[in-house]
Formats: sequence, C-alpha cells, structure tokens
Amino acid sequence: MNKKFVLGIYDDEDVLLHAIENIRATGTKIYDVFSPYPIHGIDDVLGIKRSRLPIVAFFGGLTGMSFALWMQIWMLGFDWPMIIGGKPHIALPAFIPVTFELTVLFAAFSMVITFFIVSRLKPSLRVNVFDKRSTDDKFVMAIEVKDGVTDLSALNKLLHTNGAVEVNEKEVVK
Repeated sequence: MNKKFVLGIYDDEDVLLHAIENIRATGTKIYDVFSPYPIHGIDDVLGIKRSRLPIVAFFGGLTGMSFALWMQIWMLGFDWPMIIGGKPHIALPAFIPVTFELTVLFAAFSMVITFFIVSRLKPSLRVNVFDKRSTDDKFVMAIEVKDGVTDLSALNKLLHTNGAVEVNEKEVVK
C-alpha cells in the first residue's frame, strides 16, 4: 500500500516550531517531523501525549522484585534449605542484591518490549527515509496526502508561507 506525503523542508528549528503551531492551528494533521537532533519542546507543539512507559517500568520492576523474592524464598527456605553460618533459611537482607538486579532486569526488558510493540518496530530490510538531509542539517515536516481530500496547491502554499525553504512530494510504500 502506497502513501503519499508532502514534505516541508526547513533550515531552522525555531521557524519549524512556529510553522508546526501555525499549521496545526489551520486543522492540518502533521504525520511526523524529522530532525538531525532532538528539539526541546517539539512534543508539546506536536500535541504528543506524555509516555506511559514509566507505568510499564514500575509494573515490570514489581514483577521482577516479586519473582526474585519468591524464587529465593522457595529455593533457600523450602526446596533445599541449608543452614549457612547459623543464618535463618529466609534471610531477607541476603536477598537484596539478587532482588535489586532482577527488579532492574525485568523493568528494562518490559520497557524495551513495550516500546517495540507500541512503536510497531520490527526487523525490516526497507527503511523509509523521507529526506536524507534530515539526518544531516535539515528539518522535515511530513503531511499525509489523502486522495480527493487534500488540496496540494493550498498545502504547498501553507508550507511556503510558514517558512519552508523547499516543498516536495514523496510516495512511500507502507
């Protein structure tokens, strides 16, 4: 399935941020913005909501902590109890290092797996790059074109009036 995009190419990040505000104010939906480096405040301007990944990290860490404690209590207290140095079978202070490590491990894995699922990232041989200059020195704003709905000439004019130095059309295989 092919999708068609109009790309507005900008030289300056401040011009881009003002352009995003103006274009969103007209009701035009911006597909994505690509830049050679992170731009402070662009998430707010694009209307991207705060990530819920910390919630996933908390529950992943809670799962790791529970698993670590259960595993150690079961192994050292019930399955194969050994008296080591006169300590009790279930010695919680001795369980802290393993519990901490499994908490961090489960939290990290749960965040990475959730990120890949939510972002729909998967191994692929084809990478869609809208404009190669976005990895070097240009900022690219991509707006999806819907057949019969989007007026290309009005969109080109809107991008140019908001500071785009160049406007291109690109068809991408999705």
